[in-house]
Amino acid sequence: MDRRITRLAVATLPAVLAVTLATTSSAGANDAADDVDLAGLATPEMLEAAQRDFDLTRAEAIELFQSDLEAIEINEELNETFGDALGGSWIEDGTLVVGITDSSQAAEVRAAGATPTLVTHSEAELNDVVDTLNAAPTPDASDVHGWHVDLIDNTVVVEAARGSLGKARSWVAKAGIDPRSVRLEISNQAPETLYDVIGGYAYNIPGSGCSVGFAVQPRGFVTAGHCGRVGARTTGHNGAQQGVFERSVFPGADAAYVSVNANWTPRALVSRYNGTFAPVNGSAVAPLRAATCRSGRTSGYQCGEILAYNQTVNYSQGPVRGLTLTSACARPGDSGGSFIAAGINAQGVTSGGSGFCGSGQTPRTYFQPVNPMLSSWNLRLVTQ
Repeated sequence: MDRRITRLAVATLPAVLAVTLATTSSAGANDAADDVDLAGLATPEMLEAAQRDFDLTRAEAIELFQSDLEAIEINEELNETFGDALGGSWIEDGTLVVGITDSSQAAEVRAAGATPTLVTHSEAELNDVVDTLNAAPTPDASDVHGWHVDLIDNTVVVEAARGSLGKARSWVAKAGIDPRSVRLEISNQAPETLYDVIGGYAYNIPGSGCSVGFAVQPRGFVTAGHCGRVGARTTGHNGAQQGVFERSVFPGADAAYVSVNANWTPRALVSRYNGTFAPVNGSAVAPLRAATCRSGRTSGYQCGEILAYNQTVNYSQGPVRGLTLTSACARPGDSGGSFIAAGINAQGVTSGGSGFCGSGQTPRTYFQPVNPMLSSWNLRLVTQ
């Protein structure tokens, strides 16, 4: 559906709304939009996303959420009146349409500001069909990709893989479902779960675990080189297959790039390990003695100061050059995790250190600067 159309035709709405919802994008419409109290309508992020994804002006985005809110209120009113007797509701060509199972319901639906349409099954009946399918033995995911209520067609859709319509039909029959309430559709793509690549999150390599540094493009993330060699495969914090080390240098440097599969989406975020995230805005280098905070799977989110640049650390595996020394504490498992500074600028990925968190000793933690990795491997930092 083209969300640029005028939502909920004025003719179907109470007069009070007809005054506020203009269909023009002229200066007058923008002035009206500026007068709207947005607090209970949509967050700024929602408005920005609607403008971007539906190709709307700000005034049109506000109008979209206004009419949607009106539809929600009308729908709630009708559900309170008719309960499970209705056949669901949807927006069609700018009008709220409500399915009715008895023609005597039509007048009250119209009076509420919606358009009635007579249907065979109530939404509750269709949900019962889905519940029955949910309780049946689950079909093979390679044969049946899913099932859902289709309110507009007043049926339950079963999505069958190409070549598996017969198996899907047999599964529905064995579940005891009336075939007249089900429509079989061909599904050309099997669904897959999707995950986010976020700085500081855990990932695993056979035999060990490290932390994500920063999301980059091409699709992947930078991390510490000692975490894995080229070709090593990773799983994410949730155990799902994730990616492979495409670049890795250690010792000499402590840098790596992991490419991730299509189920993972790189995000311009670093976890603060308190349910919130820092948005990554760039990678400008902070000056000496500036505050810096790091994120990692073991010790979470810890802050300190930048104490020295161009540090060579003589690890037992060999010297690593060009590191940055900080006073932020870390622990094993934090390797590869994010270091950020003011402005939410990416600084680098955790390499190693001493005086671990909770040890009672003075912490000294080193990070591999992020910018050399980006430039050397032609990567682009994912930013807000």
